[in-house]
Amino acid sequence: MIFKICGLKNKESVICCEKNNVDLFGMIFYEKSPRNISFKQAENLVNLSSDLKIKPVGVFVNHNINDLKKIILSLDLKYIQLHGDENQIYIDELKNEFAIKIIKKFSLKKKQDLNKINNFNNIDYLIFDYKPEKNELPGGNSKTFDWNLLKDKTIALPWFISGGINETNIKKIQKLINPNGIDLSSGVEQSKGIKSNQKINNLFKVFYDN
Repeated sequence: MIFKICGLKNKESVICCEKNNVDLFGMIFYEKSPRNISFKQAENLVNLSSDLKIKPVGVFVNHNINDLKKIILSLDLKYIQLHGDENQIYIDELKNEFAIKIIKKFSLKKKQDLNKINNFNNIDYLIFDYKPEKNELPGGNSKTFDWNLLKDKTIALPWFISGGINETNIKKIQKLINPNGIDLSSGVEQSKGIKSNQKINNLFKVFYDN
């Protein structure tokens, strides 16, 4: 299982994730999000992680592609997550220019939403998330979708499940759908945008407890 915790902003959270063998941490470059990170904060976390196993992921929502390219170069990112409505042309342009792994978000509400993955190629991972309403953020809404939509599905690419995952429901995921990865954010926060090391520790204790 690949674990990613999204919306990290301080070194203590990164170190806590490293101790819990989390594989990836997401840095959100989206100004409307309470988890938005400044370039300087991101630079500090990337520098810290260079001596750790955990890898940084830049998370973007319909970001200006030229600005995104500058961030990839400046931080030497190897992973990015596209969490908006980015199209194939956008993806191909980034792939042609950089040796990066791309995680692409797909919002699920009904079975037909899964068909959208057939419209994309040149991506490395899928992330399935709750489909936000018009007044909601693109992610981090603390809400789950119907996981049964993914039950017994054969999906060619490795995929993450996201949306409202916490220590009370994380054990159900593996039994029901067994994804390649789990993406966490609001479920390990003490308040919106503020991660809790205690909640991170508790969640992994629950997940690995037989």
